Amino acid sequence: MSGTRRKPGCLGPFVEGYRVRLLELGYTPGSVRGMLKVLGQLGRWMDAEGVELGELDMAAVDAFRAAGRAGRDRRVASVGELRQLVRYLREAGVMTPEKAQRTLTPLEELIADYRRWLLVARDLAAPTVLRYEKLARRFLGERVTTKDELGTCDLSGAEVSAFLVRECARVSVGSAKGRVAELRSLLRFLHVRRFTERSLADSVPPVAGWRETGIPQAIARAEVERLLTGCDRSSLDGVRDFAMLMLLARLGLRSIEISRLELDDLHWRSGELVVRGKARRRDRLPLPSDVGEALAAYLARRGGHESRRVFLTLRAPIRPIRADLVGDVAQRACKRAGVRHVGAHQLRHALASAMLREGASLIEISQVLRHRDLATTAIYAKLDLGRLRQVAQPWPGAAR
Repeated sequence: MSGTRRKPGCLGPFVEGYRVRLLELGYTPGSVRGMLKVLGQLGRWMDAEGVELGELDMAAVDAFRAAGRAGRDRRVASVGELRQLVRYLREAGVMTPEKAQRTLTPLEELIADYRRWLLVARDLAAPTVLRYEKLARRFLGERVTTKDELGTCDLSGAEVSAFLVRECARVSVGSAKGRVAELRSLLRFLHVRRFTERSLADSVPPVAGWRETGIPQAIARAEVERLLTGCDRSSLDGVRDFAMLMLLARLGLRSIEISRLELDDLHWRSGELVVRGKARRRDRLPLPSDVGEALAAYLARRGGHESRRVFLTLRAPIRPIRADLVGDVAQRACKRAGVRHVGAHQLRHALASAMLREGASLIEISQVLRHRDLATTAIYAKLDLGRLRQVAQPWPGAAR
């Protein structure tokens, strides 16, 4: 057996298939040897305990790990190792399938229906649906009783307002506005599904707060260049990080847009890039040569993978990155370059600020950043101090 000198017991026929699977997932040969040892330990434990193929279940796996902790094996399998092994053994038919899903409570059924409504009727993105679902579960969960299993009986505007006041007391103005939108959505759904006689969405008060009162926090162009030059492009992680940072700094992509980027979105012949943006929008942007070279260098080092996503994790199991990893890349780049910590979105602000300094109009910046409303782009006008001085009125009674 590859990875252990001891016989793997009744799991011997599955050693080679598991080894191939682990290599496909990107595990190193050393990690594969260790995980095959776990398979061997489990096979010998099954022989000793009289567990037949097809009888293995999660209770038996837990008992196996407990036996390892008790000292019967020098090496105790980690949770991650067992997770991969269980997944493989289920696919191979060795383990019994997962038990049928437990019976949902009435509230859970209602939340599941709400989730489908958000996805189908409103066509919201999955991260947005998750946020809306969390608030719905919290709001209705507080009201559930033995007599009111859904938490919708006798729901009033006063109770809605009281919940919103409690929520807003612990979050920022921006987050509070998000809570309002989430709560209004839930109340519309409850009325559409006839859980409430009246639509209470209009009873949710708006959150006071001026729009676009802040000033975009951007870093200087020189600092952006230090972030880029700080990447070690001789290594896979360095060339991947460099490609991500180039998309942030040169094209102003959002983190979620970088994580969604697929190989089919790169149109090399026409020199264009398809961006999968908010609300399922797809926009085409010119692909600058330096950004294209950074992406090509990364893809050449990345190698083949069944996923069509451009950016993958570096550690096994290899899979597409999540959006929050882009922020981690920006944070590590700041640390390497000795620059104050900035988030990935601030590189988007830096691009807009640089374009403004070079004479670009707000309409041109809006097109690059793909804002749906020019009012969103107008916040960058606060950074153009030269033009602001030209239109600023003198203080009453003061000489200019």
